[in-house]
Amino acid sequence: MTLTSQTIVLLAKMFSGFTVRWVDCQPDTCQRIYFANHTSHLDAVVLWSALPHEIRSLTRPVAAKDYWTGSWFKEHIARSFNALLIDRKEIKVHKSPIDIMIRQMGDLYSLIVFPEGSRSAGEEMSDFKSGLYYLGKKRPDLELVPVYIENVNRILPRGEVLPVPLLSCITIGAPIFLETGEPKADFLRRARQAVLQLKEV
Repeated sequence: MTLTSQTIVLLAKMFSGFTVRWVDCQPDTCQRIYFANHTSHLDAVVLWSALPHEIRSLTRPVAAKDYWTGSWFKEHIARSFNALLIDRKEIKVHKSPIDIMIRQMGDLYSLIVFPEGSRSAGEEMSDFKSGLYYLGKKRPDLELVPVYIENVNRILPRGEVLPVPLLSCITIGAPIFLETGEPKADFLRRARQAVLQLKEV
C-alpha cells in the first residue's frame, strides 16, 4: 500500500469510527462481489478501508468516473484506493460497464458495487439496477456478498465538502448466488432484501 492509501484508511477510520460485523460470512481473499446500499460518496472509501488488509489489497471499489475525476485531488484519491472508475454518461455498446468490470477483475480482484446506481436521497433504499444480475450471470462462480452500511451519509451529507466525525457500522452478510434460471427481477428483489435484512441484525 502507498502512503496515501494508508492515510485514507486512517482518515476513514477516524471520521467514520466504523465497526465491522461479519454475519454468517468470514473474511476471505477469494474473489467476491461485495454489494452495498449507497447513501454517500464516502461509502466506497469507508467499506474498502474496513476490509482486512489482505482482502483490501485485492478489492476494487466501482465508482463514478464523473465524480472521482472532478479534480486532481479526487483523482489521486481514487487511484490510491484502486477504484475502478466507470463512465455513467457515455456508455458504449462495445464497452459496457459490466464487460469492463469483468475484464478488470480478471482472476484476481474482488469488486465493491452499489446496485442502486446513484445515492439514495433518504433512508429508503432504492430498487437495484440490473448490473449485479449481469455480473452474477457472467461470473456465476463468484460469491455475491451483501453489505449494509449505516450512518456514513451523515458523515458527508449531500452538498457538504468536509466530513463530520461520527460512528458508523458495516454489516457483511452471507453470500448469495444467482440461481439457474432465476428471473432478473426476482434476483434483484432477493439481493436487495439480503442487504435490508442486515439492517435488523
